[in-house]
Amino acid sequence: MEQIYNKLVRDKIPNIIKNNGGEPYTRILSNDEYIENLKKKLIEECNEVMFAKTKEDTLEELADTFEVVRSLAKALGYENLIDAVENKATKRGGFNKKIFLEKVIEKD
Repeated sequence: MEQIYNKLVRDKIPNIIKNNGGEPYTRILSNDEYIENLKKKLIEECNEVMFAKTKEDTLEELADTFEVVRSLAKALGYENLIDAVENKATKRGGFNKKIFLEKVIEKD
């Protein structure tokens, strides 16, 4: 039975498929295709976080999302992603206080 995926996968997935008796058909993406597919993968992984049912599944999907973000940052030449995250948190804060902004009334 043939299944079409047409998506970016982790590096060891083709070997896992072979070890399970399958025959993967793959190709290496160009840098532009790689970046485009990492962005698509990020959306996919974020959706999987949204719909994860258990804490364990959520952790797995968060790990996948983090790996995609890390790979995308590296592909775009941002070797200092963690520094950027920390700088942004210093300037604008994190999300630890659970603040939900409902509205803003501008003063004239």
